[in-house]
Amino acid sequence: MSLKVSDYVLQRLREWDVDHVFAYPGDGINGLLAAWGRADDKPRFVQARHEEMAAFQAVGYAKFSGRVGVCAATSGPGAIHLLNGLYDAKLDHVPVVAIVGQTNRSAMGGSYQQEVDLLSLFKDVASEYVEMVTVPEQLPNVIDRAMRVAAAKRTVTAVIIPADVQELDYSPPQHAFKMVPSSLGMPSFAPVPGDADLDRAAEVLNAGEKVAVLIGQGARGARPEVERLADTLGAGVAKALLGKDALSDELPYVTGAIGLLGTRPSYELMRDCDTLLVIGSSFPYTQFLPEFGKARAVQIDIDPFMVGLRYPFEVNLVGDAKSTLTRLLPRLERKKHGSWRKKIEKDTARWWEVMERRAGVEADPINPEHVVHALDALLPEDVILAADSGSAANWYARHLRMRGGMRGSLSGTLATMGPGVPYVIGAKFAHPDRPAIALVGDGAMQMNGMAELITAAKYYRDWSDPRMVVAVLNNGDLNQVTWEMRAMSGAPQFLPSQDLPDVAYADFARSIGLDGLRVEKPGEVEDAWRRALAADRPFVLDFRTDPAVPPIPPHATLDQIEAAAAAVLKGDSDRDAMVRQGFKAKVQEMLPGRGRREHGEH
Repeated sequence: MSLKVSDYVLQRLREWDVDHVFAYPGDGINGLLAAWGRADDKPRFVQARHEEMAAFQAVGYAKFSGRVGVCAATSGPGAIHLLNGLYDAKLDHVPVVAIVGQTNRSAMGGSYQQEVDLLSLFKDVASEYVEMVTVPEQLPNVIDRAMRVAAAKRTVTAVIIPADVQELDYSPPQHAFKMVPSSLGMPSFAPVPGDADLDRAAEVLNAGEKVAVLIGQGARGARPEVERLADTLGAGVAKALLGKDALSDELPYVTGAIGLLGTRPSYELMRDCDTLLVIGSSFPYTQFLPEFGKARAVQIDIDPFMVGLRYPFEVNLVGDAKSTLTRLLPRLERKKHGSWRKKIEKDTARWWEVMERRAGVEADPINPEHVVHALDALLPEDVILAADSGSAANWYARHLRMRGGMRGSLSGTLATMGPGVPYVIGAKFAHPDRPAIALVGDGAMQMNGMAELITAAKYYRDWSDPRMVVAVLNNGDLNQVTWEMRAMSGAPQFLPSQDLPDVAYADFARSIGLDGLRVEKPGEVEDAWRRALAADRPFVLDFRTDPAVPPIPPHATLDQIEAAAAAVLKGDSDRDAMVRQGFKAKVQEMLPGRGRREHGEH
């Protein structure tokens, strides 16, 4: 039997060491599906419940493996469904290749069923490389470039293959005019800045007395160098959420997350510093960085198109974080660990005491902060964590201390709902020997998570460590938006948009062969975590949590908190009445301090 184009596509993916393709079938890729059958399912076809989930799983796989994630979908609606997951990859700088079907070439332009202009559709999300294969000789170049560009630029690329082209006999490009041969492989490279730029950066950092460092996911491969730099400069280190696992939270000078979901010590580190070094982060919220003109600043980023953003940096260093810091460190002068460093460490230690106190505040029925805080001490050293967008991301950011080889991520820049469960499924295919935990709200669980439990049920027996825990913070409310309405708009909860039905998530898990438990009392939380982490299959923990626990921003003033309280007082629903009860006392117990001076009017 002759080699078809579809056979060659899978062969080329195998030659690129692609071992999984996250996908959903459809007749626009029937040729590829038949080829998968002939190829003994290599690379493995991982069947999601929805194309968006397939894309999210490819993102999770890529985030936690460091390799290119690959997803596939049929033409028309299947290709459209991929988009949200692909935008998540693009905005978080994650390498993902999408392979999508298209109607037959003979039908193009004829308003045929499921005909969509896919080149135009994917032009933005796969702006670095999107191509349609119309003749066999375009391969292998198109596949090679899609893989290489995705890896080199940490972005999304797309390959569109019409259904009839998939069925053609494959013929390679020839040594001939207008033929484009190709080759495999992505060579490793580590760009570094020039000596003059490094000297200028060292001058800025050496002149500073109160140095702050902000790291993102781009610093993940430079952990020892970041630790040496912080020690040399007597600096504190804050972390963008995508860089939460880039440095251990056990280090006393690591202040934790920054931003609306961040910590008070990170906020004050940025507020009070006179020198800022940003490494591998495109953290977008300028208001959480030092006031303009108050701090001199240096940036290190591997992407020349991402430097100079967010802040008026004096020196921009384009280079790999590890290689750049290796060359920068000998140029730095050691600073004494004086009052600046001591204050950072004191404030950080106190913050964790505040987190413990906040987790201990009584709630009805369970304080969500207690749920996540109780998990912190029980985390396996090799755990992979994912948080969904919503209030769950607040507690992930503030209560879980990354240490050892732990990994964690969320939808950082797109901040889309729904990737928590598919992320950890993708992670389990990347690392079947490691436990994984997803922290999700009930909104995200109802949106995407429940269906993807079916995917976990289908595949978990293939994982050498079957532990995959999905913790649902079930408060019957789209809680993050509810509190944003109160804090930013002074509006009470609008029940038609915010109220969620109660769903028996643990019962659903058990109905499909997984395990689960509903937890309704604070005293049951820790034992529930222990049971889930010891299970022999994926486990759903349905925590009934209190929607009245506010995700207070680290920079919140008492005026802002009182405005949110006033919005609660405007409401006349049963839910608002529940929130009203003990609201002020609850907030006061959660604050790091009691007075306006402590929280400031910053």
